[in-house]
Amino acid sequence: MSSLPDRLLSGAPYPLGATFDGLGVNFAVFSANAERIELCLFDDSGRREIARLPLPECTDEVWHGYLPDARPGQLYGFRAHGRYAPEEGHRFNPNKLLIDPYARQLAGQIRWNDSLHGYRVNSPRADLSFDRRDSAASMPKSVVVTDAFDWGDDRRPNVPWSETILYEAHLKGLTQLMEDVPVGERGTYRALSHPRVIAHLQRLGITAVELLPIHGFVQDRFLQEKGLVNYWGYNSLTFFAPEARYLGGGTADDLRLAVRRLHAAGIEVILDVVYNHTAEGSELGQTLSFRGLDNATYYRLQRDNPRYCVNDTGTGNTLNVSKARVLQMVMDSLRYWAESYHVDGFRFDLGATLGRVGDGGFDPGAAFFDALRQDPVLGRLKLISEPWDIGPGGYQLGNHPPGFAEWNDKFRDSARRFWRGDAGIRPEFAARIAGSGDLFDRRARRPWASVNYIASHDGQTLADITQYEQRHNEANGEDNRDGHSENYSCNWGAEGLTDDAGINAIREKVRRSMLITVLTSLGTPMLMAGDEFGRTQQGNNNAYAQDNEISWLDWKAAASPAGESLTHFVRRLILIRKHYPLVRSGAFLYGEEIAPGLRNIEWFDERGQPLSPQDWQNPEGKALIMRRTRLISENEFEAITLLMNGSQSPLTFELPGPHGYRRLLVDSADTGIGERDLEERSIEVQDRSAVLLLAKGPIE
Repeated sequence: MSSLPDRLLSGAPYPLGATFDGLGVNFAVFSANAERIELCLFDDSGRREIARLPLPECTDEVWHGYLPDARPGQLYGFRAHGRYAPEEGHRFNPNKLLIDPYARQLAGQIRWNDSLHGYRVNSPRADLSFDRRDSAASMPKSVVVTDAFDWGDDRRPNVPWSETILYEAHLKGLTQLMEDVPVGERGTYRALSHPRVIAHLQRLGITAVELLPIHGFVQDRFLQEKGLVNYWGYNSLTFFAPEARYLGGGTADDLRLAVRRLHAAGIEVILDVVYNHTAEGSELGQTLSFRGLDNATYYRLQRDNPRYCVNDTGTGNTLNVSKARVLQMVMDSLRYWAESYHVDGFRFDLGATLGRVGDGGFDPGAAFFDALRQDPVLGRLKLISEPWDIGPGGYQLGNHPPGFAEWNDKFRDSARRFWRGDAGIRPEFAARIAGSGDLFDRRARRPWASVNYIASHDGQTLADITQYEQRHNEANGEDNRDGHSENYSCNWGAEGLTDDAGINAIREKVRRSMLITVLTSLGTPMLMAGDEFGRTQQGNNNAYAQDNEISWLDWKAAASPAGESLTHFVRRLILIRKHYPLVRSGAFLYGEEIAPGLRNIEWFDERGQPLSPQDWQNPEGKALIMRRTRLISENEFEAITLLMNGSQSPLTFELPGPHGYRRLLVDSADTGIGERDLEERSIEVQDRSAVLLLAKGPIE
């Protein structure tokens, strides 16, 4: 702009945020309780405030104004005037520069100091005091942007849920050590679309990449003071702007290009999103955006004392999606990523929080869920919930509405325990590998609603489950007190890496057995990036602050003989899953008879005998046969049979009839690469091993 006006035009209340129309920029921001809101404009460096203009109009609690001749690239922020009455839930302080909740790009980083607080830190009155220092010099600035991008003939892969294979990855960690990627591009949005990345995913057979948070997030002060970083990104500062650390000198279009190239390869992109809380922390936290604009609306506050935040998330605050404008912001954010970046779905961190209504109880009919399900854009995407938080009644696995899949930690834990050889776990394990119908079979949901996994970012890697019995989080600087204390892991004779060939052979066999479990169970399988070649985090089960080799994928290890062997094994399992419909059944199975002597799912012991109620209650029962059967013609059946030996000794399994043609598809004891016909009616299954068989034949 050649010159700045002394006031804004009235503009429009919609859309929210900063919108360039070719002639100028409309600014609109919600606040139900502010008395006045000012738009602050900054020079290109972001260091000097060059204008402060009141938003002249307020329509339906949206403050708005129009700045003629403004262009994309303009840096700005807001200041909100109103009552500073924390005991009533209001924390307005116009001395604090505020990020636009709808900002689609941020310039600069937070410079941590006490001026970012709305109150005087260390005051005897704590947060009831008032701080008059200007925070602008320490704040990132919102940036006006346009979102033009040539998507060409981009089409969503629209992979059916029943055929989906999820691959959870950290955007930086995926490529930071990938030598084929140019040094300056490693760990960036651009690297996500590198041919080496796409080739690896295609080789495995992955259908969807699930990225850890890429919304703009903060580098927490307490981490920086310990020389650590917020690596995972679960502390959102903005819900519309992509995290700037992953730009690598490029632009947000690099992310769009990556999505387009992944789509061209038939791979979907799912974002892990954090709408349960923000980076502002508790009532003693900073005033960065939402708190300063309308604390009483954006956050759930204690009913009897609104000075304090409700903390169902463990982060200090809880976003109040029960409020219409807050819910609108979340929906607008989701729709923005779906339409402007063409992402294919979302995984909701602490999804139970988003279903809390009224007094804070969980309701599958909460407005958040209803809004998503009815939305013509979002309702067609893949929606995944982490179905718990730390609040009252916070564990809600299986209780989400239709249309949602859910991370199934019961599958994770029972599978780890079965292959560890725990007593009494066989009935629970059977329920999980059969699709967890006891949890999900309601309201016309399907087995795909259960996201089955052995390992995720939050916990040990697959390799570490078999290498460490204790957590080793010393690098986190919390005296090894953080992270899960119970991992249901086993080191099989030595803590950590070892040269003992016998121990290593057991570990490798157990890993393959766990992988067979994930990829042949009913439900949606999820792999954590790097588990396909045996990555380790050196026993760290809470690597949220480790932006280093602890977390980054070691692609040299992937190219080792052991890494290549395990990768080939995973690829083989995924091919089997894709080829045989019985492995990925689209309906829950309860043992209905489909022909004389045949049921759609059956359970046997190692003698080939059906398990009786007494057998199921035998705590020492560690062998299990699961057979799933379908008719492929009026007189012919096809069956997939999974033989599992969780004991520490080899067992001879008698194969239940009918006896037709049989083929061994995979065996975790011998890397499972080769197939062979099986003429015998019994087979030896090694200790801690799983064998998958295909059978076809006439109905006897």
